[in-house]
Parts: sequence; structure tokens; C-alpha cells
Amino acid sequence: MEIDEAKIDDAVLALLWLTLHNERSSWKGFDWATLERLYRKGLIGDPVNKSKSLMLTDEGLRRSEELFQALFTLHPVSPP
Repeated sequence: MEIDEAKIDDAVLALLWLTLHNERSSWKGFDWATLERLYRKGLIGDPVNKSKSLMLTDEGLRRSEELFQALFTLHPVSPP
């Protein structure tokens, strides 16, 4: 079975919005390889630290909300 990592990245980014706190922080309880890809894409700050949460960048914050609405709401808005 081939896994579409881009879809996994989108789903994790959307779920980061679900656990958002302090305006742009989110719990980093997801697969490390996925978090590394999101970091390389510039959507989150470096997840490798002692904190239990990570910071979403401006682009990551915007995109995570869009993806959350598109994937998990009853009246989704299409992502760009």
C-alpha cells in the first residue's frame, strides 16, 4: 500500500488547529516524521525541543484552519 504523505500532512495540520491554545500553539502528539515535514514546509516551528507544544507559523495557522473546515465540518469550505 502506498501512503500519500501530503494527505497525512494535511490531516495532521488540520488536527493541530483542533488543539490550538495561546493563539498559535498546539500539542505535538503526532508522528515525528509528519511534524518534521510540516516544519520543512514552514508551517510549524521546529518541533524538536523540550516543550509539549509547538508553534504554528502565520501560514501554518491560516492553512490549518482552512484544512480543518474542509475536512471536519458539516459545511466545508474548499481549501485553496
